[in-house]
Amino acid sequence: MTHDERLSGVLANARVIFFDFDGPMCDVFAGLPAPKVAEQLTALLASHDEAAGAKAAETDDPIEVLRIAREADTAIGLEVERALTEAEIEAVAVAGPPTAGAVEALQAAQSSGRVVMVVSNNSADCVGRFVEAHGLGEYVAGIVGRPFGQPHLMKPNPHPLITAAEQAHVDVTHCTLIGDSLTDIQAAHAAGTTVIGYANKPHKAAQFAEAGADTVTDDMAAIAEALITA
Repeated sequence: MTHDERLSGVLANARVIFFDFDGPMCDVFAGLPAPKVAEQLTALLASHDEAAGAKAAETDDPIEVLRIAREADTAIGLEVERALTEAEIEAVAVAGPPTAGAVEALQAAQSSGRVVMVVSNNSADCVGRFVEAHGLGEYVAGIVGRPFGQPHLMKPNPHPLITAAEQAHVDVTHCTLIGDSLTDIQAAHAAGTTVIGYANKPHKAAQFAEAGADTVTDDMAAIAEALITA
């Protein structure tokens, strides 16, 4: 079976397409680098809790800093999350255009009669700003972002996918997630959806295959083509 046939096969029964945001739709931190944001959040965390700050200093992922902050203390977690949301909104304003092939994939999903939901560990605010700024609102039926104050419900928890399926009034098993991280694949398996691993970095393809992605691609335009032929 060719790559295209595998993509079409995964998409054939999908009535709703879940797009992860950072990666498949947008390089969120292209203009405001993620390590810089993580560093700012870590400094904020360390000013409240030195031990948690030291732990957070070991990652350059802002979402991971949020998880650490929340584990350390609920109130500090909320403060770090507010700062992260502000940084994300700032970041999407300077992130540049959508991911190559993403607009075509959104258009293909719509023209093939499918519904698109964006399901992200980023804040719904930053996703909404980006969608609006790039005129993508007509292709996106809904946005399920990070549940404020509840980072434990972010992917790999299936909660965001189940929520998105409920909002789209479709059984979650009739949905496909396009995601670029292991947490996406884990969330999809937990929810019972199929998942396409978007390998936007070379090392990810083998990782995603090993994690049990239904298929893997490094090209959003290939997803657009498969949506039309599926």
